[in-house]
Amino acid sequence: MSNRNGSHRRGLAIGCGGTLGAAWIVAALAAARDVLQWDPREADVMIGTSAGAEMLTMLGSGIGVDELVAMQDGTSTNPILTAHMRCEPGRFPPLPRPRLGAPAHAVRSLLAGPGNGHALLTASSGLLPQGSGDPSWLQRLADRLNPGRGWVEHPATWLVAMDQDSGERVAFGSPSAPDANLGAALRASWGVPGWFPPVPIDGRRFIDGGAASTASADLLIPAQLDEVVVLAPMASTGRIPATSPGHLLERQLRNRMSEKLDAEIALLRASGTKVLRLDATAEDLEVMGPNFMDGRRRLATFEHSLKSTRKAMEQGTFA
Repeated sequence: MSNRNGSHRRGLAIGCGGTLGAAWIVAALAAARDVLQWDPREADVMIGTSAGAEMLTMLGSGIGVDELVAMQDGTSTNPILTAHMRCEPGRFPPLPRPRLGAPAHAVRSLLAGPGNGHALLTASSGLLPQGSGDPSWLQRLADRLNPGRGWVEHPATWLVAMDQDSGERVAFGSPSAPDANLGAALRASWGVPGWFPPVPIDGRRFIDGGAASTASADLLIPAQLDEVVVLAPMASTGRIPATSPGHLLERQLRNRMSEKLDAEIALLRASGTKVLRLDATAEDLEVMGPNFMDGRRRLATFEHSLKSTRKAMEQGTFA
């Protein structure tokens, strides 16, 4: 693979986050570009999960940060991006199908790892009913950005999904992953348990990679990168207390995802890779509210995050 960053090989990991997480991610990408004087499209390897996979589908297809900012603030003239923004999945999932996702795997996981917070989260995803949401808006994005192509132009864009029956994370687009069409991989990575149906790929069923890890940063270890920028709106450094009863569930989910990301970054650093991590602050979360799919808060989240992520990036360092 060619070196895109001179003598240093830099990777990019973008985590899950729903509608509001996507707005925060675009702001964080703008901060990374401006402060680091670096075009995120030039990352040697890019890995994304759920909303992060959605952003990487655009970056990997050549969409620049300025275009993503315009998409979020309503000034875009790109018909593909403006159509995509009109298709937000809504605040709440449609009525699910009357069957559980993967109950056998859920029971095995609960028995095997009762002390692991994120393992409990992964297992519980199998106990949710199968979602009935329509993910065709993601398929259209992939198809329209890459007509006649099976994947994005960027040579190392990895989209993470979880095998619903085994709990294994698969980074589609990576050398070890089964072949997958871009649209199927994106739909799988965005397949929120209980909201969207699992996506069949290579004889297996895949759901949102966030059910296994918010950003799967450790999957970049084999790439032997010098540096990795991690953008994770569903994680926070340290525990942020709930400020209202409505935040309790979100904080429980966030704490588990944050602990998993802490461990993954420790593994990356132990392998010799320096990491610059941006995640959501208490002030960010007050603007976002407890429901990361609440599109009514999207513009306010984006405008706030333009300032907060810029400040965090200016204070951050690769370590």
